[in-house]
Amino acid sequence: MTERVHQNPNLIYSTGTQVVCLREIIGQNGRTLHPRGTVGVVIHAPGDLEHAYRVRLVDGYEENLRHGEIVMLAHFKEGEIGDPRITARRSDLYDRVIFRCVVGSRAFGLDDENSDTDYRGIYLPTAEMHWSMYGVPEQIECDETQEHYWELQRFLVLALKANPNVLECLYTPLIEVKTPLAGELLEMRSAFLSRLVYQTYNGYVMSQFKKMQSDLRNQGQVKWKHVMHLIRLLISGISVLRDGFVPIRVEQHRDRLLAIKRGEVSWDETEDWRRRLHQEFDSAVTKSPLPERPDYEWANALLMKARRAAMAAELP
Repeated sequence: MTERVHQNPNLIYSTGTQVVCLREIIGQNGRTLHPRGTVGVVIHAPGDLEHAYRVRLVDGYEENLRHGEIVMLAHFKEGEIGDPRITARRSDLYDRVIFRCVVGSRAFGLDDENSDTDYRGIYLPTAEMHWSMYGVPEQIECDETQEHYWELQRFLVLALKANPNVLECLYTPLIEVKTPLAGELLEMRSAFLSRLVYQTYNGYVMSQFKKMQSDLRNQGQVKWKHVMHLIRLLISGISVLRDGFVPIRVEQHRDRLLAIKRGEVSWDETEDWRRRLHQEFDSAVTKSPLPERPDYEWANALLMKARRAAMAAELP
C-alpha cells in the first residue's frame, strides 16, 4: 500500500514547516502580492486552531494566515496520488467482503437490551484496485450498521502482532459470511498465536488503566464498561498463553464482569483483581507452549494466494 504523508486535520504545524498558501496574498492597495499556491515557512505557530499562523514567504514578506488558508507542502504535492478514498468512492468495497462475524458483548455473552451488534471482518480488493496508483484503504467502516472490515493484508499484519480485536474475530463462533479463502484462514488461525499476546495485551491494559486513574483523579469517574472489557482482556490473554486458544464466551466470570460494568465494584477492588491477573499473566508466559513468534511464512503464503485469486471477478 502507498504511504501518504500523515495529515491530521487538527494538527498544528510547527515553526519551520513549509506550507502552501491556499489564497492570494493581497497588499494594502488591493494589489495581489502573491498568487494562490505560494510557498512559505511558518515562523510562528498558534496555540490552537482558532488563531492565525505567521508565515514568511519567499521574498521575506510576512502574512497572518489561518489554518484553513495553508496546507503542508509535502501534503499539497501529493494531490490524489496514493489516496485510497478515491478507490473507496469508485467501488463498493462491501461487495468484496470475504469474512463477516459478530464480536463484542454479544459474542462474549455480556450483552443486554442496550447492546449493539458489532460486525467485523475482512475484505479483499480486486487486483486492479491494488494496481491503481490510488491504492486501497486499510479499513472500511459504517457507523450506522456497526460494520468494520480490514483489508486482508492489514488484518493479517494485526493478527501477527496479536491484536486482540483481530484475534477475537478468528475465534468468535458467530460467523455470518465465510468464503473458501476465509475458511482456509480460520482453519489455520492458531498460526497467529504466539507469546506476543503477553506484551500486546498486558501493554494495552496497563496504558488504559493509567489513563483511567488520571480520569478518576481529575473527573471523579471512569467508564466502567471499558474497565470491564480490560479485565476480560487479561483473562482472555492468560487463557491464550495456557491453552493456545482465544476464549470468547466468559460464562465463568460473567456475573462479576457485569457487576463491574454496572459500577457495583469499587475501583480498589477492581485494581486488586487487575494486579492479580497481571501476576497470573507473568506466570503463564513462562510456561506457555506457544512459540515466541507467529508463523509469518504461512501468513505470507496465504496473502500471495489471495492476491493471485483477486485477479478473478469472483471472490475466492
